[in-house]
Amino acid sequence: MPLTEKNLENTNENFQKAVLVTGSSSGIGYTIATYLAKKEFKVFATVRKKKDVDKLSNLHLPNLIPTYPLDLTNLNHIKGIHEFVDKKLVELKINGLFAIINSAGGGSITPIELLDLQKFHIELQTRVLGPVALVQSFLPLIRKAKGRILWIATPALLPSPYLTDIHACDFAVNFISRTLRIELMPWNIPSILIRCGGIKTTSPQKTYHILEENIKNWPKNIYELYADSLTKVRRELEEFDKKRTPPEKVAKVIYEALTSKKPKRRYRVGYMSGFAAFFELFPQTIVDYVLEKKWPK
Repeated sequence: MPLTEKNLENTNENFQKAVLVTGSSSGIGYTIATYLAKKEFKVFATVRKKKDVDKLSNLHLPNLIPTYPLDLTNLNHIKGIHEFVDKKLVELKINGLFAIINSAGGGSITPIELLDLQKFHIELQTRVLGPVALVQSFLPLIRKAKGRILWIATPALLPSPYLTDIHACDFAVNFISRTLRIELMPWNIPSILIRCGGIKTTSPQKTYHILEENIKNWPKNIYELYADSLTKVRRELEEFDKKRTPPEKVAKVIYEALTSKKPKRRYRVGYMSGFAAFFELFPQTIVDYVLEKKWPK
C-alpha cells in the first residue's frame, strides 16, 4: 500500500527517512525542503551561503538540517557534504539517504549569439555536472536506504528561443534521468523526473533584472537585431507569470513521488506543463514548424 500523508503520520515515532534537497535557499527548493521537514522527513537543505543557513535555522523546524556549503559549481564541496550527511545519519540512526532532490539552478533570457559563455558554463555545472557528481557520491547511501533520485526540470524537449541556458540543461537532465533509471534497475532505484511548467517564485523578476543589466552591456549593433523579438518574448513571459502555479504544488508532487510505493517515471506540475507534455508527442518537424510560424520575422 502506498505511503500516504495519513498513514505516514500514524506510523510509529521511530520511522524516519532522510532526503537531501539542493537549492534550498529560495524558490522551489526552499518550499520543498520546508514542506518535507513538516511532513516528518529529515531534510538536508543544502545552501551556498552562510546567511541562508541562518535563515533556515531561524525557522526552528526540528527536521530541517541546513547543510553548508554546497555550491554545485565547486565539486570539492561534495566530499564535505557527503561526510557531514553520512555522520549525521549515523547520529540519527537512519539507515542511508532515501532521496536526492535536484532543484538548484537559475537562467536568463538571452539569444544564443549573446550568451555569456562563462555564465552558461556555471549553469551547466549547477544543473548538469554538479548533480551528476552528487549522485555519484551519494549512490551508496541511496542503495542502503533503497531510495530514489528526483530531478526537477522544465518540459525541455521543445526549442525555446532565448531560454537556451535553462532548457539546454534541462534537456540534458531529461536524458540523464531516463538513462539513470535504466542503469539502476538492478537495485530498484527509481530516477524520477518532475516536469515543472510555470511555477510562481521570485525567479522571473530576477531574470528580468538580469536581462535589463545584460542589455546595457551587449554590443548595441547586435542587441538591436533582437530588440523587437526580445520585447515580444518578455511581454509574453510577463503574461505567463500571472498564471504561474504556487510552489507548494510542486512540494506536494515531490511528497507523492517520495511516499508512493511505485512512483511514476515522470510527474508534471505547474501552469502549461500538460500542454508541453502533449506538444512533445508530435514529430519534431511539426513542432519546429509550429514554433517557427509563431516566431516574429
